[in-house]
Amino acid sequence: MKKATQLLALGLVVALAFTLGAAANQQAASESPFANEVIDLGMVVSDLDKSLKFYKDVIGFEEVDGFKVSAEFALDTGLANKLPLDVKVLVLGKGEKATKLKLMQFKTSPGARVDNTFIHSSYGYRYLTIAVKDVNAAVAHAEKAGAKPIAKCPVALPEGFPDGLALANYRDPDGNLIELVGPWKK
Repeated sequence: MKKATQLLALGLVVALAFTLGAAANQQAASESPFANEVIDLGMVVSDLDKSLKFYKDVIGFEEVDGFKVSAEFALDTGLANKLPLDVKVLVLGKGEKATKLKLMQFKTSPGARVDNTFIHSSYGYRYLTIAVKDVNAAVAHAEKAGAKPIAKCPVALPEGFPDGLALANYRDPDGNLIELVGPWKK
């Protein structure tokens, strides 16, 4: 009887600890000011069709329903100067934690190109890092879609990073750097 009582007490302690831990995690999560910890990235492109083809065929994004923004709303929010937006949405992954890349083009008011020669050539967001399960397969897929890696890619990551990882860099149609990182076999 004593052993059964001890086991019951131990079970209650474990259940209580689990409940308190879960409650603490929920409280910590609810204290975050963010509704979602995944960010979306909006990108203005010079040729929407070419960019859609690159991100879908070379990288592997999937297109989902996009949306339109009126010229008035764009002006009121400071997004664009009386220009409507037709936003194409691409996703990498499924569900709420999927990365979203929102592409748009302004044919009547093209933007200025920045120097994308190297990541230090201009200020601002300089590259996208996409983690892949197999760099060899990702490079083969990109090559089949007509993309050429930059420089000597893929290149093994240097000392201090986990062994067996490499990155392969590509440029999208506007010259933005896209790096694919993951396991690699020479």
